[in-house]
This record gives sequence, C-alpha cells and structure tokens, in this order.
Amino acid sequence: MSPLIIISSLLALFSAFLNIRAILLGKAKPHRTTFFIFVLINSLAFASLFAQHDTVAIYLAFFNAASLLIIFLLSLKYGMGGWAPLDIVCLLIALVGITIWKFTSIPMIALYSAIFADIVSLIPTFKKIYFHPKTEVWEFWFIGFLSALLNLLAVKSWDFNSILFPLFLTIANLVTVLLIIRKHLFSLIPLYQRGKP
Repeated sequence: MSPLIIISSLLALFSAFLNIRAILLGKAKPHRTTFFIFVLINSLAFASLFAQHDTVAIYLAFFNAASLLIIFLLSLKYGMGGWAPLDIVCLLIALVGITIWKFTSIPMIALYSAIFADIVSLIPTFKKIYFHPKTEVWEFWFIGFLSALLNLLAVKSWDFNSILFPLFLTIANLVTVLLIIRKHLFSLIPLYQRGKP
C-alpha cells in the first residue's frame, strides 16, 4: 500500500476523532441529514469491499463507516437539522444517486452517481455553516482536505475518472473550511479594499 494512502487513512481517522471530541464538548453540531447520507454511502462501500474479499481498503472503509456512524448517532442528540423541507428533498435526491450507484453495471455512471449523492448530502451542511459557522470546527474539514489531497496525489493513473472522486473530496473539504472561516478571512482584508474610508 502506498505511504500516501496510509497517511491519508490515518488523517481521516484523526479528523473523525477531532469531530467527535468537538461534538461532545459542544463546539460542533453536525447536520443529521448530511451524516446520515455519509453513513449510508460508506457502509455500502464497506459491504461492497467485504463482498469482494478485499484485504486492503476494507479496513479504512470499516473505520470510516464506524466513525461516521458515531458522529451521526451523536448528531441525533447534539446536532442540527434533519426535518426541514430542504433536508428531506436532499435526502431523497441523494438516495436516488445512491441507488443508481449501487445497481448500475456501468462504472462511469456509478462513479458520477456516488459523487452526485455526496454533493447533495453536503447542501444542508453548507446552508447550516453559512448561517451558523460556529457549529462546525474547521480543523475536522481541513484534515479531511489534507487526507483527500494525499489520496489524490497517490493516484497512479491520472485519467479523469481516476482522479475525479479524490479531487471532489479535496475541493468539497476545502470549500467547507473556507465557508467556516470566511468571516475571519474577510476581517483580514484592509478596510480600503472593502470600499470603506
């Protein structure tokens, strides 16, 4: 296994630990819909690897699914959202993407469907962060960004379909970090650049 993949996997586990700790300390309030969909996607990925008798990626898939399940279960008590119309619509749309992903026999369509489901699952969290940025810890998403970036760098075949999923994860985590810290970044801009005297 590539050293980059090993480091990426360890970072992913560490980021999950950070988020669980932040939730228990009241510093993070994960969105229930987002993490429910994350649990579904990662559990199905683990089940698929198990069925294929995978002996490498299955361990990371298991720990990912387990840590996301813990975060989702904590979100039931400490999280936000889940029953708003947007949440329900995103859940239903993501379920369609997950269904296509699992039951299509065309790898390219399966890949795009999985990414589509992930994108939709992030919409409720993006909305929550926009209005309540202090309900997330940026470190969790930043370490997720680093993990995804290392995963991207570990890709051996740089064709579009091979890099698409790790590239998506890299961008998604970075966008989430920027959403969380945007007010701090904005405060660093000199007043004259904001059109103020």
